[in-house]
Amino acid sequence: MLFSSAIYNAMKKVMPTISQTEQEALNAGDVWWEAELFSGKPDFSFLQSVPKPTLSKEEQTFLDGPVNTFCEMLDDWQITQEDYDLTPEAWQYAKDNGFFALIIPKQYGGLDYSAYLHSEVVMKIGSRSGSAAVTVMVPNSLGPGKLLMTYGTQEQKDYYLPRLAKGIDIPCFGLTGPDAGSDAGAMPDIGVVCYGSYEGDENVLGIRLNWAKRYITLAPVATLLGIAFKLSDPEHLLSDVEERGITLALIKRDTEGVEIGKRHFPANQAFMNGPIRGKDVFIPLDAIIGGVDYVGKGWAMLMECLGDGRAISLPALGTAAGKMSSRYTGAYARIRQQFHTPIGYFEGVEEALAVIAGQTYAMDASRSLVASALDSGVVPSVVSAIVKLQVMERMRDVLNRAMDIHGGHGICMGPHNHLGRAYQLIPVGITVEGANILTRTMIIFGQGAMRSHPYLLKEVQAVHSSDSVQGLKDFDKTLFAHLGFIFSNVVRSYWFGLTYAKFVSTPGDNVTRPYYQQLEKMSSAFALMSDICIGVLGGSLKRREKISGRLADALANLYVISAVIKHYENQGSREEDAVLVQWACDDALYNIQYALKGIMKNLPVPFIGRLSNMIVFPLTKPYQRPNDKTGHKVARIILSASETLDRLSHGIYKSDDKDDATGRIEHALFLVLRTNDLQHKLRDAFKNGRLKNRDREAFAEAEQKNIISESEYNLLIEAETAIQNAIKVDEFSFSGWEIKTP
Repeated sequence: MLFSSAIYNAMKKVMPTISQTEQEALNAGDVWWEAELFSGKPDFSFLQSVPKPTLSKEEQTFLDGPVNTFCEMLDDWQITQEDYDLTPEAWQYAKDNGFFALIIPKQYGGLDYSAYLHSEVVMKIGSRSGSAAVTVMVPNSLGPGKLLMTYGTQEQKDYYLPRLAKGIDIPCFGLTGPDAGSDAGAMPDIGVVCYGSYEGDENVLGIRLNWAKRYITLAPVATLLGIAFKLSDPEHLLSDVEERGITLALIKRDTEGVEIGKRHFPANQAFMNGPIRGKDVFIPLDAIIGGVDYVGKGWAMLMECLGDGRAISLPALGTAAGKMSSRYTGAYARIRQQFHTPIGYFEGVEEALAVIAGQTYAMDASRSLVASALDSGVVPSVVSAIVKLQVMERMRDVLNRAMDIHGGHGICMGPHNHLGRAYQLIPVGITVEGANILTRTMIIFGQGAMRSHPYLLKEVQAVHSSDSVQGLKDFDKTLFAHLGFIFSNVVRSYWFGLTYAKFVSTPGDNVTRPYYQQLEKMSSAFALMSDICIGVLGGSLKRREKISGRLADALANLYVISAVIKHYENQGSREEDAVLVQWACDDALYNIQYALKGIMKNLPVPFIGRLSNMIVFPLTKPYQRPNDKTGHKVARIILSASETLDRLSHGIYKSDDKDDATGRIEHALFLVLRTNDLQHKLRDAFKNGRLKNRDREAFAEAEQKNIISESEYNLLIEAETAIQNAIKVDEFSFSGWEIKTP
């Protein structure tokens, strides 16, 4: 009565209500590991209990067989520069072999594979062609198939799922429009409940729809359109409620009034994408996904099903780019020489290589952990957003640095350029399934705090309770528990700051135990800073996107550390991989520190920011970027062949063709490593004055002087020829894309 009631009454006046779309987003998916990170004292036994992602024998056979064959059919230059589409043979092969039915149950003719297999398929195809990967991933994520499986009526499932599984129907889904992107609640697309004519019946109760959508992947070739729209019932034909909310429906392409627009051309990729429009399109009520029972529930349905695209498809695509860059940019930096030295040995290039390899390890770990969650039956909506954001941003960093190393070799487009199209794909990954800026500043922390904080949602619900007496009782109980939680985190954070969390008992070996300790330390600090921001800013935190974005960065990097540790343990805690763990965790800890200090410096009450800094970081800045010694070790991993490199790049398509865009680099590296000792022999002979130089011109002289044998001479010539083939760029005629032989 003395304390809680005053705060309760004050909060009722200032606390903003939760909108319907916000509530539906909060209700979507499951709370998972992020709740432990919000707790300030994560239960590591929970993380360790998450099963290792594995493939069944059937899934591995599919990956090694049909997926590999499909990759062999793909010529990315032909797809993106000549045909602007997959070949008819590739389309048919994908349909015949279930590439559009990875998630559809077997009873409907699908493959019913795991989320991890789905991720592996997209990653392998993505390492061959981004356009082909997007083509395959859309029907298995955001397409109507997932919505039908989750919400469809039995009649809808029986009719549509077999057609989708066989590729008879190609699906697309229209949500984004010219006037409504992220703000789905503002979409102008309207459906009105009315009577109309449908397939010869003149008196059908249905919906008359008008819509305009764009950026819709597969729209130009789609035969089945999923459409999100606002449903209105002005004549009260369904209920007394007039505005029924966002609703989803399936519409056949040949329905009268449907218009499939011309193609978009996104980022020089050739996957099918374009606008779709509808004018006075009449559909029966049974076209609503889930039937009449799901009228007005479209936003919740989308939030539930968007997770696959965020958690599986896009992270797989981003990880493919990282693995490709690690394997082939590392190889290129080893075979490409300047001043008789591989460019990868120069510290400036080595610095970029370390980032490529370290970020790839973090990306692979992040996508693997969330796939395990999905295969366990969990739909972690907040973690899905984290993984999508983090992997795509790290992909951007990796590809930028890979382009720096390749230089003109990466810039000049042509059949032998494996990097340029991946670089052009960056904006696609950054934009789709929720733009990264929006995901970072509004979704991750905004949704994560309300769902995962142990007390916040309960307090908000108590404040907005219709029963003020019961609401005050609930608020009082929760508030004092929350205050105890804050006090605990103040003490823990300060103690951890002084001791560097060295006395915390955690699992792990000599490699992972220090990072388990720092994970607990920064989890406590994050929980404390979250409460400070909520207390200082209140409801205005929703609008203070720079602050909430930094909180999202901290939470996201806590997840990355968790994923990296788990990934290392899943792969057998191999000592030779420890340096990758160290690089990735040091980088993530620095990112957390940077985010939290940014919050402390920018709180509207400077004193609270300074006090927070004293509590959390009493010894100033404990974390630094990965040091040069660590970076050197990480870079060397991708400069030569090893089991560690094979694990780091596992899952991408590898070509044996010596003239393939990537096969030529792999072949050249093999010969360069094989002739390494011979090159040292030539170098020593040159230093001793026995040879005039160390270049190709000296090979014959070295043979004549018995410095090398005839077979060694032939091997050196073969290696030099392979190097020149690997570093060449395509040349074209002035009249078009006719390749000229240099």
